[in-house]
Amino acid sequence: MRTLFFAAFALYALAVALEFAGTAFKKEKLLKAAWYVFLAAFALHSAFLVWRGIAAKRLPLSNQFEFANAFAWGVALMLIVMRGRLKTDWLSVAAMPATLLVMVYASLQPMEIKDLMPALRSAWFGVHIGSAVLSYAAFVIAGCISLRYLLAVKKGNADRRALDQMDYFSYRMVAFGFLFLTVVILSGAIWAEQAWSAFWTWDPKEVWALITWIIYAVYLHLRLRMRKRGTAMAWYLVIAVPVVFFTFAGVNTLMHGLHTYG
Repeated sequence: MRTLFFAAFALYALAVALEFAGTAFKKEKLLKAAWYVFLAAFALHSAFLVWRGIAAKRLPLSNQFEFANAFAWGVALMLIVMRGRLKTDWLSVAAMPATLLVMVYASLQPMEIKDLMPALRSAWFGVHIGSAVLSYAAFVIAGCISLRYLLAVKKGNADRRALDQMDYFSYRMVAFGFLFLTVVILSGAIWAEQAWSAFWTWDPKEVWALITWIIYAVYLHLRLRMRKRGTAMAWYLVIAVPVVFFTFAGVNTLMHGLHTYG
């Protein structure tokens, strides 16, 4: 199982290297090779997730390694879906490295399979943590799209229609992520009441999930009510991504609370 994980990791790294080389030297063959290698990495990654779930006899989402692994898989899945359905080839140069970055973090975590803690043995387990995976992955993809937008503006190599498309896709990914982050917070509150007899305990993870929710709520307000578009909003989403990563990893590393195991 460990070999399968690191094989996927190595292929993701190779895909990123090929993508950067193809972009830098404008070689279409390298870009195609990068995409096929990335798909192979995703296939191995998916097989690893299934194998670990079978071995653990539960959803493989219970600790920091498993969540990071699923997070990386979610980012890769969204990139594949967007490229397949929307032909967003330009997204790969930002989203592939994002996938690899989360895989690097996962590789540094303990990989042993452990039994679920009593507090995690709940019907809310899959809903709460699965929604977090989708939410964080969507926010990272939105940040990647926005980064690509800013690079295109700086280089002056994209027309207005392409920029508008990027702006719209980033908004849609935020809306998707915001919906699932809302599910995360609500399901977490219900689960917390069942496990700890309190809907809200001001645990660091809860606080930072709320901060992340507010940040993206502000974005949606600016976008929908104030009609904000373009470069300023792209910068907003790029800057918001580190908050997502801190909520995901920084809280567990630097703070202690009820979610320290997660």
